[in-house]
Amino acid sequence: MPAKEKTLNDLFLHTLKDVYYAEKQILKALPKMAKATESEELKQAFETHREETEGQIERLEQVFEMLGKAARGVQCEAINGIIEEGKEVMEDFADSEALDAGILAAAQAVEHYEITRYGSLKTWAQELGMGDAARLLDQTLQEEKKTDLLLTKLAEARVNIKAA
Repeated sequence: MPAKEKTLNDLFLHTLKDVYYAEKQILKALPKMAKATESEELKQAFETHREETEGQIERLEQVFEMLGKAARGVQCEAINGIIEEGKEVMEDFADSEALDAGILAAAQAVEHYEITRYGSLKTWAQELGMGDAARLLDQTLQEEKKTDLLLTKLAEARVNIKAA
């Protein structure tokens, strides 16, 4: 018997599980990043984003509920790799003027990953006629873009200058 052909709905659910796992890992990593940074502004940005991440997880759980599925993640090697790189930067550049610049760059890698995931999920939800899910996903997408913009401003205004 041939395997069932995969659909956009299957891809949507798989990616939803992927980003759910990613958000849970990010939630664990943010306090470590905040603790390691020397910049008070960067520390505050991480603490604020941690609170946002909790809300993002809640929105993902709402989307799972809309689908009638249990909220659970699937292992996401991409986010594991990005977080691992961030840990390496924190270890390799501890006590360095470049530490905050490295941590900030690692945080932006996380944000860019999330932006691509939420952008795809939002578009797929719209294609699948899931307007309510698309609105929830767009809310998170806008938060991720705002965080990325804030990190860029911090990098350009202070953190990269100090590292140089």
